[in-house]
Amino acid sequence: MKVPLYNQKGEIIGEIEIPEILEKLDKNIPLIHQVMRWQILNTYYPYAHTKTRGEVRGGGRKPWPQKHTGRARHGSIRSPIFVGGGITFGPRKEKVRQIKITKKMRRKAILMVLADKIKNNYARFLESLKPEEYKTKLIHKYLINFLEPRKTEKKYESALLIIPENDKMLIKSIRNLPYADAIEARNLNLLSLLNHKYIFLEPKSLDVILNTFAK
Repeated sequence: MKVPLYNQKGEIIGEIEIPEILEKLDKNIPLIHQVMRWQILNTYYPYAHTKTRGEVRGGGRKPWPQKHTGRARHGSIRSPIFVGGGITFGPRKEKVRQIKITKKMRRKAILMVLADKIKNNYARFLESLKPEEYKTKLIHKYLINFLEPRKTEKKYESALLIIPENDKMLIKSIRNLPYADAIEARNLNLLSLLNHKYIFLEPKSLDVILNTFAK
């Protein structure tokens, strides 16, 4: 399978051959979902944590006698039915939400989503992702040649730039664009691919991805 190669003006200047491993890779939705859950749950931090009746401060003595008051029987004002009392079945930080998957599953899911984007024409191969100068407005200028405007806060369709090697200045230049993000090819992950409609990459980026994930 061949796909067009563009310059930064949006003009086709050639073609590149997509490796056979991506062309023959079929999408497995349950596997992609499993890897997506793994990534979400493993990056979750348990901020929410409630105290039980045994952990809430106060309530050491019985609020009123057991009998002869005409009131209901209570042993502590820190019971869950009192204001300021413990919480029943609230979120606890001890709960383990992480799941385990194999490295092979994670790599295969990434390649599946990448192959699907290429087949459905959501991948744009550029001769070079680097602008003439490391300025946000120059990167915006060439990205809008490929993206449609949207009536949202981001103003354009979402885009992920997959760069072949670490380029701090390029990543910093993209940071102020609300619709675009950048990631190094060897650090590519499933959520980054799924959260962006279009991906932009150089031919070198594809080589790094295959050397990293198609083992």
